[in-house]
Amino acid sequence: MSKSTPLQRQPAEMYYSAELKRLKAWDPHPVPPGWNLSPIAVEKFVLGDDELEVQPKIVVAPGVITRIVIGLLTDRGCLLIGEPGTAKSWISELIAAAISGDSSLTVQGGAISHIDQLLYSWNKAALAVSGPDPKALVPSPIYRGMRDGKIVRFEEVARCPQPLQDALLSILSDRVITIPELSSKAGALYARAGFNVIATSNSVDEGINRMSAALKRRMNFEIIPAIRSLDAEIAVVEREVKKLNDQSGLTVRVHRPVLEVLVTIFHELRNGQTLDGRSTDRLAGASMSTAEAVGVGHALSVHAYYYSNGELDINQLVHFIIGSAIKDNADDRRRLRHYFDTEVASRSGEAWQQAYAQRELI
Repeated sequence: MSKSTPLQRQPAEMYYSAELKRLKAWDPHPVPPGWNLSPIAVEKFVLGDDELEVQPKIVVAPGVITRIVIGLLTDRGCLLIGEPGTAKSWISELIAAAISGDSSLTVQGGAISHIDQLLYSWNKAALAVSGPDPKALVPSPIYRGMRDGKIVRFEEVARCPQPLQDALLSILSDRVITIPELSSKAGALYARAGFNVIATSNSVDEGINRMSAALKRRMNFEIIPAIRSLDAEIAVVEREVKKLNDQSGLTVRVHRPVLEVLVTIFHELRNGQTLDGRSTDRLAGASMSTAEAVGVGHALSVHAYYYSNGELDINQLVHFIIGSAIKDNADDRRRLRHYFDTEVASRSGEAWQQAYAQRELI
């Protein structure tokens, strides 16, 4: 890849590197062993601070972040629970970036099935030449996190098979990985200060494996709710769409009325209630999350850049909403039509009228 070719997505520690440097230079508070920033500075990085020119990155009660940060300073891991699209993974990435300066140590619970994927494996070529040797060992993210004293992100822990959950339990309890193939001191890896695990679990689709009671006792649970304020959700979508557009090299004129219509539709269909308190349809096969709204906003921006001279066109809105709203539940198409007929049709404003004009696409 050419050095001039941009990254499709920068990790938090790279995208917000200037903010992290500014916070580190400012930080007057005690910094825990193995951490890059103090707990207070970590919170400021996530929640924002105008005086330090640190932008807010998540809409959540400050107490939630405090409890997560404090939990990671104990001998317990942290488990973030919530519906799809509530930014659980984003929170874990931000916190890992602030604490360790590295959010890349990630385990996908549904992608591992053997203990060597969780802990360590061996380079077979090196093993054949020299036998068991530390240089032939291939470390997993958990191993690297323990060795280097960093936060490890464990995505969808409930999708992880039970035996591997038990292995994680041992790590959280004893903070050691035993390597029987190696002798003497090399046969045990003890976790360094700064290591801990921040996991996520989907409350709607919990996966095929329930977490054991023992593992639950080793983790602090924190529920991450969906954004309740429409204005706050619009601000998040606007900010995140702009960030995605910048990373993609897109120059687009984003009109706020388009985002207001987009986010309002997602907000109401997710909650099953209109802004004025009336019950409405709630889709069964789609989460209609804030993250999905960001995806639709970015898709509209891509279309605007390549097809509409950089002008965001609301006449394309329903085309992209359908891709998020109509999944594998046949009745959701009927529910979406009903929502357009009962709610969108009655709303004033040019943007809403243009949105309803696309009803025939559903």
